[in-house]
Amino acid sequence: MDKTNFDPSEATVVFVLGGPGAGKGTQCEKIKNDYKFVHLSAGDLLREEQKREGSEYGELIQNYIRDGLIVPMEVTIALLKNAMKESFEKENKTHFLIDGFPRKMDQAEKFEETVVEPKFVLYFKCSEEVLLKRLLERGETSGRVDDNIESIKKRFRVFEETSLPVIEAYEKRDKVRQINSEQTVEEVYSDVKKVFESLGLRDHLFYT
Repeated sequence: MDKTNFDPSEATVVFVLGGPGAGKGTQCEKIKNDYKFVHLSAGDLLREEQKREGSEYGELIQNYIRDGLIVPMEVTIALLKNAMKESFEKENKTHFLIDGFPRKMDQAEKFEETVVEPKFVLYFKCSEEVLLKRLLERGETSGRVDDNIESIKKRFRVFEETSLPVIEAYEKRDKVRQINSEQTVEEVYSDVKKVFESLGLRDHLFYT
């Protein structure tokens, strides 16, 4: 797999989208454990890179995250692609959850062009009122610079203006599976499992 693009027969990618605080990370961990996917969080990869000693992107990433803005897609896609290649080469893993990406349609198009086309988008839908409550509670303990009300509101607007058009575009291709994430964690995951099993992924991955 040492080439520019992954073949769809070699790599299965699921984009995981939802507003900040929709529970993407929690659900991805459950999918990862039960269905043997590699969980790649675009945000976590960016935060790790900004802390990495000698990183050429560190300061740039920090400034973008602090201001609630989208990091240039070339940086994010390079980090995702490197993480995928590493998982394949070291562990022969070929199924990937990409959490919090793409944030704009041009990112989606660039990823499809230079990495691989996603199998589908898993969209966790949640009202802004519920998201705000969750994030303010998380901010009390998370230590994240963007878990404050000003950054949260910026992130809501960014999500509405950039990610929703991505979801709408994939809906036109019948590639969106929507989940109501205002339910309890277990209720949400019950709906998630139905999505994966309806697509035939259970037979290949569950408990293997």
